[in-house]
Amino acid sequence: MSTFLENQNWRYATKQFDATKKIAEADLNTLKEAVRLSASSYGLQPYKVVIIENPELREQLKGAAFGQTQITDASHLFIFANDTNTGAESVDNYINTISETRGVPTDALAGFSDMMKGAISRLPQEAKNNWTSKQTYLALGNLLNAAAELKIDATPMEGFNATAVNEILGFDKLGLNASVIATVGYRHDEDTSQHYKKVRKSNEELFITL
Repeated sequence: MSTFLENQNWRYATKQFDATKKIAEADLNTLKEAVRLSASSYGLQPYKVVIIENPELREQLKGAAFGQTQITDASHLFIFANDTNTGAESVDNYINTISETRGVPTDALAGFSDMMKGAISRLPQEAKNNWTSKQTYLALGNLLNAAAELKIDATPMEGFNATAVNEILGFDKLGLNASVIATVGYRHDEDTSQHYKKVRKSNEELFITL
């Protein structure tokens, strides 16, 4: 079994974090880089990732997450917020970044730019928000995998009041929406969940080959 699969078997959705243990700066930077390198549609990355360490702020967010202690006890709190205003300006910024990074004139990227703008502009607002929200889950997956490689615990969380989180963090004014949360840190010795056998579908149940 590869080290990657061993680490996937090691990881689990941690229910109780050890609040005394903090992630080293170097490891935090690795996690951030893993998120930054995540795949996304067109490579557009229509989201922001807010990392919250402030204990007072996290206490407020705990209330918006129905009192789940991972919010305050984990070393770091990652909030993936999808962009609710993705459009032509977002595409222009992305095209300029491609041009600068690859040394390609923006004129040579006009076709790609027009294709993206056309596809995005045709989406109703609800569908567009759903699409940008989906992109955050790709980044979340990279975070979970990178954390497992570093033997850092992480818990993806959908159980929160997005409206309340948006209000606490002022996301509405920034054109953002809290899509999914991840708490990252180190499991508490008393977290009994770490001893549970992993339950997943069998290959026969999960995969269909045509």
